[in-house]
Amino acid sequence: MAPPAFWKGYLKLSLVTCPVAMTPAVSESEKIRFHTLNRASGHRVLSQYVDAETGEPVDSADQVKGYEIGPGEYVTLEEDELAAVALESTRTIDLEMFVPKDSIDWLWYDRPYYLAPDDPVGEEAFSVIREAMAATNMVGISRLVLARRERAVMLEPREHGIVLWTLHYGGAVRDPQLYFDKIGEGKPDAKLSSLITKLIGERTKNWDVSMIEDPVQDHLRELIEAKKTHKALPKAKAAPASKGNVISIMDALRKSIAAEQKHSGHK
Repeated sequence: MAPPAFWKGYLKLSLVTCPVAMTPAVSESEKIRFHTLNRASGHRVLSQYVDAETGEPVDSADQVKGYEIGPGEYVTLEEDELAAVALESTRTIDLEMFVPKDSIDWLWYDRPYYLAPDDPVGEEAFSVIREAMAATNMVGISRLVLARRERAVMLEPREHGIVLWTLHYGGAVRDPQLYFDKIGEGKPDAKLSSLITKLIGERTKNWDVSMIEDPVQDHLRELIEAKKTHKALPKAKAAPASKGNVISIMDALRKSIAAEQKHSGHK
């Protein structure tokens, strides 16, 4: 069963509008989570807001947003005042421009969401927008308010729906030249390149989601189960011993290829 949508609003292209619902495309609910306990009593430790000066707890009803305008001096903003300045993008994804799909480097991608029509009446308008983007190999650029922060977003058609990606702002992605310009521009030895290419070929497989499973979660489950049943704890794997610097890259590559071929049964 699909999880409930956490955002509902409208997708708009000029005069074409349809209601849509958005759900995160990735989930962390499967991850093992821990509570912080009092080691002495075994009881959970709870967090709460306290007054920074008096140390007294502050009830949620007495908490208010504040913007610091000077040392220890704040302007307070009530919830209704914050709501009054909400942007239109709080509830509307207005497709104001389109760019070729391949023109946005993946470094700008932040977090994916699934966007789908929210009622049967708006499904046709949604489908028309999606299919037009797919036919022209374009993605839509818009803005959307999430958690009171306006984000740049990209809309990409996918199967019968649309994937909405939040994008990093222009200043958030660091200039790669700051790091890559220090790397020498000289071409590596042709024989070394050939051996590396062969090694890559030995390790090439078809993509499968199992390639990116999280082994830490499995190890944690083993550890928790051992603790529950009072069994011997699984032994931690020792880190491979360092062999120092590789003197001959050529020899290392040849040994690597030989090991790969032996493992795969090739001659």
